[in-house]
Amino acid sequence: MSDRAIVLDANILIRAVLGKRVRELIVDNTERVQFFSPDVAYADARKYLPALLEKRGVNSASAMKVLDALESIVLPLELGVYLGFKTQALERIALRDADDWPVLACAMAIGCPVWTEDADFFGAGVATWTSDRVALYLAG
Repeated sequence: MSDRAIVLDANILIRAVLGKRVRELIVDNTERVQFFSPDVAYADARKYLPALLEKRGVNSASAMKVLDALESIVLPLELGVYLGFKTQALERIALRDADDWPVLACAMAIGCPVWTEDADFFGAGVATWTSDRVALYLAG
């Protein structure tokens, strides 16, 4: 088991379902890095994916199975793990997007960076990686 970890935002879970590159980055690095995501990020992905899949003409049943399979690699963290960091996370991110607090709180609870495409996390006090640069962290 790796001592390196990263917390994924819902937009990364969605990208892992919709595209090949993000999914490969996750799968190819499971030996070196532990991947986590707050339980609510999975709920968000399940909420928004069907409409995105429909727009792309993708079979939603098979695509949702990809998301389900990701849960064995990108472990969902329950509220009890990160709730203790809610106030501190909200202080850091509420002015940008208060709904993002669970991702930030997870990163704070575990002591690791966030992988996101959401600029709201920049300057929130934890390292933030985007998909175009995250391979540098994963390889480290």
